[in-house]
Amino acid sequence: MKTATKSKTLPASLLNRMADVLKVLAHPDRLKIVEYLDRETTAPVFELMVAVSLPQAAVSQHLTQMRRVGLVSCERRGKEVWYQIADRSALTILGCIRNNYGESS
Repeated sequence: MKTATKSKTLPASLLNRMADVLKVLAHPDRLKIVEYLDRETTAPVFELMVAVSLPQAAVSQHLTQMRRVGLVSCERRGKEVWYQIADRSALTILGCIRNNYGESS
């Protein structure tokens, strides 16, 4: 019989941050944005609007929440703002969801 190994207690600051990340990712449209950015690496707001079938205002609000917790970062390229995943934990969470449904991440 295998005994469980004791792991270190995670710091409260990390647990608080991950709770914030999970709250933000608890919205299906935000998960769609993460999934799209996982596939495409970077994308402008217009492309994200098309990918998730939402108006610009809604996509911008979602991206603002995601930037607030550090999940995505952005870069201005001329008149467009391009987004990319800034925190790989978003992809880890997406991978867990994919694995739960038998899809490899």
